[in-house]
Amino acid sequence: MCGTCGCGGAEIRLLKPDSAEPPQAGGHHHEDHTHGHGDAGARTVVLQEKILARNDELAQRNRDWLRRRNVLAVNLMSSPGAGKTTLLERTATDLAGVTISVIEGDQETALDADRMRRAGCRVIQINTGTGCHLDAAMVGQALTTLDPPDGSVVVIENVGNLVCPALFDLGEAHRVVLASVTEGEDKPVKYPHMFRTADLVLISKTDLLPYVDFDLTRCAAGIAQVSPQAQVLPVSARSEDGPAPWYGWLRDKICC
Repeated sequence: MCGTCGCGGAEIRLLKPDSAEPPQAGGHHHEDHTHGHGDAGARTVVLQEKILARNDELAQRNRDWLRRRNVLAVNLMSSPGAGKTTLLERTATDLAGVTISVIEGDQETALDADRMRRAGCRVIQINTGTGCHLDAAMVGQALTTLDPPDGSVVVIENVGNLVCPALFDLGEAHRVVLASVTEGEDKPVKYPHMFRTADLVLISKTDLLPYVDFDLTRCAAGIAQVSPQAQVLPVSARSEDGPAPWYGWLRDKICC
């Protein structure tokens, strides 16, 4: 069990790009594990700090590797069902001139990887088993296998979870969080750490606003309360011009 977030020590399975074969088993990448329930609080804190420090070291290696290749990496996070994969499918289709590779994080299946592959992206699937987040070691291995071309974009679609992914730096240049209108406007204040680390918050599925009880102004105010520096953009992957604000943000980051 991971001493930082409590996720299980299941094996990590990585599915190589364009492979139709089942993912192969590999070792879990957490550096330290706890067993039993008798550890003192101080020891747990030290263990958590050690795990995160090791992760931060590997994240910096990933960041340096990406910088040398002039590859833009975006860590895309949300709760399950907020629309990350649908938005990525639309992005890959609409931004045909931008080379986008994807690292897909899910506990099981390669369903999202298959969707992104059909959209024309080169994809690596990471299945975390009972693990609730990606970490820098997993992403480093995936980047080496994925081998994205210079000047391209890598989107890391993290495991759907509004808690643990916020703790782990993956080496990304930017963090993007989706908050769906179907979830309610209170999520930024209920899960402040996730939104506090965001560079951009996309309020997704805005085409459903006429049909749900969601206060866009209140949600934006909650984001401003916990993360004043985060940019907030309403988007819809289903409407004709709905993703345009996201495309503009992404193009700006590619140019920088």
